[in-house]
Amino acid sequence: MRIGVVNDMPMAVELLRRLVLSIGEHQVAWIATNGREAVEVCRRDLPDLILMDLAMPEMDGVEATRRIMAETPCSILLVTASIEANLAGVYEAMGHGALDAVDIPSVGIEGNASSQSARLLTNKIATIGKLIGDAPAKTKRRMSRDAEPTPRRLIAIGASAGGPAAVAAVLSAFPVDFDGAIVLVQHLDAQFVPGLTDWLGQHTPLPIRPAREKDSPQAGTVLVASSADHLVFKSAQQLGYTPSPKDNFYRPSVDVFFGSAAQWWPGSVIGVLLTGMGRDGARGLRQLRDKGHLTIAQDRATSAVYGMPKAAAEIGAAVDILPLSAIGSRIIEACERST
Repeated sequence: MRIGVVNDMPMAVELLRRLVLSIGEHQVAWIATNGREAVEVCRRDLPDLILMDLAMPEMDGVEATRRIMAETPCSILLVTASIEANLAGVYEAMGHGALDAVDIPSVGIEGNASSQSARLLTNKIATIGKLIGDAPAKTKRRMSRDAEPTPRRLIAIGASAGGPAAVAAVLSAFPVDFDGAIVLVQHLDAQFVPGLTDWLGQHTPLPIRPAREKDSPQAGTVLVASSADHLVFKSAQQLGYTPSPKDNFYRPSVDVFFGSAAQWWPGSVIGVLLTGMGRDGARGLRQLRDKGHLTIAQDRATSAVYGMPKAAAEIGAAVDILPLSAIGSRIIEACERST
């Protein structure tokens, strides 16, 4: 892959350059020292992947991500000094289409990938390389409530690039007395899930937390997949995690969760596939539709990355293809109609 590096710190730039070159099959296409420069360079020379810092002069990484994804869409991996200290910026940039985030690794003077943090970055680059091969990038406070122990309806949501903002938009439409159980599978490292749940909690009155082994979906509660393993139903009411299929590089996989919901959930399911790169979720959404459940895919115009919803549309997996602003109300309408 041809990789662009956006960072205003010379030591960090050199570290990333050495690390990229050490991988072998990748090359540094260009280096930009701020977001504004990156936007301009992308218009002339669009790389396969951008390693984007967040805190920079003139234009930060959040705005640069927004501009690039709007004008010259490209795979973007956030690589910054401290993800934990910049969680709000991370989720905002992901809402604009950034794929993932990682701390800048500390590597030796030779730029090798011996440290754990360096291996994490190279693994993320490799995963994005597979995603690009699968589907190119160009293309209030929480309010407490009594939980219903056996909800009839399950809202199963899958998302990837651009997902946090899209999920927030959907959840913000749900009232405090919403009686469906909600489970979210977002392509995201497990270490960032607590921060994601906190951020999403600002956009919905519903309780939201990471899904734990042996959890049961509860009415009016949002559970978020929180492991590199796949979230699945292990029985009609009990969730859990499994490493299988091991060859699925989407982790956690939307397809795997949707498929298990189609197999196990005893009531009605509303499957929702939001913005994201690749094809994960399309096949599982089709399984849900084939079982007679309502399935919804986000439309092209409102998707930060029109990969996963496009794949669903291509195989006829979605009953409804809707703009993001209409998805929440459609779910509520379907729930009320079946009451």
